[in-house]
This record gives sequence, C-alpha cells and structure tokens, in this order.
Amino acid sequence: MRATRMVLTAALVAAAGAFAVTPAQAAACGGYVGLTFDDGPSSGNTPALLSALRQNGLRATMFNEGQYAAAYPAQVGAQVSAGMWVGNHSYTHPHLTQLGQAQVDSEISRTQQAIAAGGGGTPRLFRPPYGETNATVQAVASKYGLRQIIWDVDSQDWNGASVDAIVAANARLQNGQIILMHEWPANTRAAIPRIAQTLASRGLCAGMISPSTGRAVAPG
Repeated sequence: MRATRMVLTAALVAAAGAFAVTPAQAAACGGYVGLTFDDGPSSGNTPALLSALRQNGLRATMFNEGQYAAAYPAQVGAQVSAGMWVGNHSYTHPHLTQLGQAQVDSEISRTQQAIAAGGGGTPRLFRPPYGETNATVQAVASKYGLRQIIWDVDSQDWNGASVDAIVAANARLQNGQIILMHEWPANTRAAIPRIAQTLASRGLCAGMISPSTGRAVAPG
C-alpha cells in the first residue's frame, strides 16, 4: 500500500511539473476557460483523448461516472498523470431529480470512492447528469464537499455536432466560462487541435475549475 501511494504521489508530482506555467506563459493568458469531458473513463476512448489533449498543451476536467471509474481504475490514474482534474458525474448517470435522497447519496458517494480507489483523489467538483438538479441533489453534493458544476456553453457533441460546430462552440467561451463536451464522440477528439489554436488566438488558456467559485481560473 505504501509503495502504491509513493507511485501515485510521484505521478502527481510529475504531472504537475509537466504542466507548470512559466511567468511568460501566464502573461500570455488573457483569461481562462474550463474544458470538461463527461462520461469517462474507458479503455477505448480515454487514452486517445488524453493523448490529444497533451499533444496540444490542454488540461481539462474529466467528469467520470463511478461505474466506469470502478471498471477502468487505471484510466483514472492516467487522467491524473496526464495533468487532468477529475470530477464526480454520478455512478450510473440517472436522472437524479427523480430519485430519493438515499439513492442520490449512493450515486454520489460510490463515485467518490471509485475515483479515489483509482488514484483520482477525492473529487471536489460534481456535475449532475443532464445538468438536472434540485435542493436534494445540491444538499447531498454539499455533504460530500462537492461544488456543483453545470456549463455555460454546450458543444452539442453528444447530439452529433460536427468538428466545425464543436470548434465554433469553444470559440464562444469567455473568461471564466465552462464548456460541456464528452470523451466518446470521435468528432470531439478530432476537434482538439483546432480548439487549442482557437483559444490561443484569443489569448485564452485552459484552466482549472475553482471549487470555491465554480468558474475557470488559472491552475493552482
């Protein structure tokens, strides 16, 4: 167990070092946006997505489903090693607003556990499936110290959006805003190089989502 923790710690340190922001780079960032990818991890899509993000110097928040984090724990660790942040996206992606408090609690708590077991740490961000929430969902999320994160821009990648449309959606992002994407559409992965170019041309950088404000900020 101790050896495992040492390996994970080393991976975290290496990931942080790989994405360290120099003063010059920070000065080039006129603002920060939150790139988010839902519904992972998987053995088929996650490696390709992480590779595309790293090759284009982008970091993102991965909102993982607990059932997949439990099934593919190595991919949770790979997300962290690639410099990404990991959030909670429920365990089975249900309509949480149709469930009772105990069921909502199970969905959120089991996902916290699965992500932690995979080396993703304890998530501080939570995205309710479909963006559906109510007082019960918010109360349970708060119980686990989670900040609820929806989105400002929907890329529509889940609805068959083209590469051009996904790039255009990212081009609408303003400082502090967050975009909804998913890890499974091939068009989303294909759009990543152009997303990086578009953000850079506008002086925007991919940042982390603050658990305090729920907005995109400079990586800590």
